[in-house]
Amino acid sequence: MKNLLWSGLLLISVFAHGQTAPSTPRNVRDVAMIKSFAPTGILRVGINLGNPVLAGSIDKTEPQPKGVTIDIAKEIGKRTNLPTELISYQSAGQTVEALKAGAIDLIFVAIDPIRGADISYTPAYIQIEGAYMVKASSPLRQNEEVDAAGNEIVVGKGSAYDLYLSREIKNATLVRSASSQAVVDDFMNGKGNVAAGVKQQLESDAKRYQGLRMLPGRFMVINQAIGIPKARPEFAKTNAYLSDMIAELKSSGFIEAAMKRHGIEGAKVAE
Repeated sequence: MKNLLWSGLLLISVFAHGQTAPSTPRNVRDVAMIKSFAPTGILRVGINLGNPVLAGSIDKTEPQPKGVTIDIAKEIGKRTNLPTELISYQSAGQTVEALKAGAIDLIFVAIDPIRGADISYTPAYIQIEGAYMVKASSPLRQNEEVDAAGNEIVVGKGSAYDLYLSREIKNATLVRSASSQAVVDDFMNGKGNVAAGVKQQLESDAKRYQGLRMLPGRFMVINQAIGIPKARPEFAKTNAYLSDMIAELKSSGFIEAAMKRHGIEGAKVAE
């Protein structure tokens, strides 16, 4: 009886807006999946403010975050008939920890095998470049020169770049900042001789200083995806539903339009 009531409410919500029930992933009738996805009845979405490609920072003139991930989160809430709560964090690592603790239901995060032990990913929706920055006087000219004894790479703790470089760097040393936003400030205050992070973040932060330059190219490509906790009973169904939705949002031009609307450059819609 309870399941029938939930299903009825979902259908009433659809017809109340004068719409016919569209096909998956436009409409959700799987009540068990919805309860697993958002057990509180509210879709709690973790927003990473540490990556400007994904979301813009909050200030007095913009009390609510804006960005591609916010647009996607609202679309998910709309299609699942769930009220959506955006909860902001300063780093990707913080959103991961909140997801593991059950404080939120969904995050936008880089696909990484270490995180994948607890998180189920959709296919990527955006690809972002990871880059290095050095001081103008640095002898380093190419990315390949960075992994050498004596070099110290400043990176945001728990970020996708931290996880990647922790696996790949063999000779240089990693110096971790509290967040991705703190990397350039720490670098300019004397930490390390190379700064690593989102290309756009580094370029934006570098405008506050003089005597900095980017190394050409990139050291990695980051595939950004939706992540949900594997601890939930219906996570496989939820992931399949969200994966179908992401495929549709990519093919329909929704994500490309969101990137243009928010002025995102240096990233592309994932294939």
